[in-house]
Amino acid sequence: MLLYFLIIVPVLFACFLAFSYLQEWKYRRKPYYKLADVGWRQASLPPENEKLYSLAMLGDIGALATDGTDPVMATLKEWQVTNTAAGIAVFLGDNVYPVGLPPEGHRHRQLAESRLQTLLGQLKDHNTHSIFLSGNHDWNKGRPDGYQYMLRQEKYIVDALQDTESYLPSHGCPGPVAIQLSEGLLMVVINTQWWVQRGEKPLGDSYNCPYSNIEEFYIELNTLLRKNRHQRIVIAAHHPLYSNALHGGKFTVKQHLFPLTAANKRFLVPLPILGSLYPFYRKFFGADEDMSHKRYKRMRKRLLQIFHRYQNIIYVAGHDHNLQHFEKRGNHYLVSGAGSKTSFVKKGGSATFTLEQLGFAILNYYQNGDIWLEMHVAPSTNQTNSTSSEVVFRKKLESIIVPQQALV
Repeated sequence: MLLYFLIIVPVLFACFLAFSYLQEWKYRRKPYYKLADVGWRQASLPPENEKLYSLAMLGDIGALATDGTDPVMATLKEWQVTNTAAGIAVFLGDNVYPVGLPPEGHRHRQLAESRLQTLLGQLKDHNTHSIFLSGNHDWNKGRPDGYQYMLRQEKYIVDALQDTESYLPSHGCPGPVAIQLSEGLLMVVINTQWWVQRGEKPLGDSYNCPYSNIEEFYIELNTLLRKNRHQRIVIAAHHPLYSNALHGGKFTVKQHLFPLTAANKRFLVPLPILGSLYPFYRKFFGADEDMSHKRYKRMRKRLLQIFHRYQNIIYVAGHDHNLQHFEKRGNHYLVSGAGSKTSFVKKGGSATFTLEQLGFAILNYYQNGDIWLEMHVAPSTNQTNSTSSEVVFRKKLESIIVPQQALV
């Protein structure tokens, strides 16, 4: 009996893993649509001449190619050419891999500068209004000395663009920073890395931050949202509040079987069962940058408590290297972190759309108050007949706007 048990259980487990792997393989790098959005291509856009403003939201651009062949940069250029008058490019953090902008003489300094120069050069060539946020890699992967890395990058970008508002929130403060993009359209920038950062992080007058207690941030954010219930509000941050990917605790079968690939893709050492300890740890306890980590969890809980009071919010983040859309309690939550890398994203759950491909989200705002989301993917190097990006998802982001007179 014991012999049968020892044979049957491993065989059943192996069959389960094989089935799960085949299911993942079928949909990886293919778009997933919630049933109600399968027919998204039939949606009718407002006329192009009624578009008031456009936002290109790019996360995790920091590993871009510097030789002029980068597909996401080509896709960004398409957007720049068609949105010269009323548009903004928002870079959602992790602007430079692997550790942000290190000091002179550091082994990563030359590559970091080259990547920044490539990106900033294209922005200046097209006179594109742009804003940079910081992510964990910009803070030296969240290490205790990361604050100095962030300040160095902030100065480099501000000096290059000659715009003190090109890197927000300034000085690494938590925010929130409000920017009126168009009548009826407000953008709010927050620095979510502040909550998960180890070591020094700014707060109070000595750091040129507006308050000395983080509770004041939540009060200010809620006040800002309440006063602007009559507008569409786009909140830009680095860390997502919903995700079907790594930082949301989702892993592939391969990551369970070959956990050492988390350190290096070539470490294909099979560790069945034992290998699941790492994914389970990330899912239930988390590294500093995971939703399950205590600091991230506290931040997420407080932000959602505030956002759930309103129904006019579009929250856009990077961090996970894919494209995702969620709709929760009348608000919309996007992940647009596929600026230079891609990683597994699980289909289904509460997601409306998911895709593991290079690209980014575009939000278009129209005269009638509508905001349309478009997910653009960059042309693949294997697609010899295609040099332009492709729209793989489009959706009108519904919300409930409180009339301004009702706020008096």
